[in-house]
Amino acid sequence: MRALIIVDLQYDFMPGGALAVADGDATVAVANRLMPHFDLVVATQDFHPPGHGSFASQHAGTAPGEQIDLHGLPQTLWPDHCVQGTRGAELHEALECARIARLFPKGMDTTVDSYSGFFDNGKRKATGLAEYLKGEGVTDVFVMGLATDYCVKFTALDAAELGFATRVITDGCRAVNLQPGDGEAALAELREAGVLPVRAAELC
Repeated sequence: MRALIIVDLQYDFMPGGALAVADGDATVAVANRLMPHFDLVVATQDFHPPGHGSFASQHAGTAPGEQIDLHGLPQTLWPDHCVQGTRGAELHEALECARIARLFPKGMDTTVDSYSGFFDNGKRKATGLAEYLKGEGVTDVFVMGLATDYCVKFTALDAAELGFATRVITDGCRAVNLQPGDGEAALAELREAGVLPVRAAELC
């Protein structure tokens, strides 16, 4: 059974958002085109409380993009984004959400960030996504969304480690690219972990 995992197609990651990913809105049409071709569709949602520890605004003298230690874990600092109760945290209105069987919020603990749709960055708590997919009989997962070099990468790496046959839909992703080439480096890391790249046209 095949599942599509749509990662964080939220307004704050779209052009004009607090943590905009270049051309990020182009992924919405890819998701809509793909959803009817899968047995199951799930989505993740960055859903931070105000004052999350990953926000540069919470650390005096720092700026987005800098690295700190956050309760024992390396942490890239970000602008305030995807704050609960704000439009920036909402899924894009053009996304056909009626086809999404279940939404998995993440990043709700102020002390730890959560890039992966499966766990927080310290793997201290699970979101329930793995158990849900296995309970539905899913064996193969296809990951797409925002952003290639962060939440897509870590979701796909965890999926592979959990035993799912995992692919990343490359034209359904866009990268933050804090450093030039981060997106391509992420895809290379995924290939090394056994995650195969595919294009949307190969699936529908």
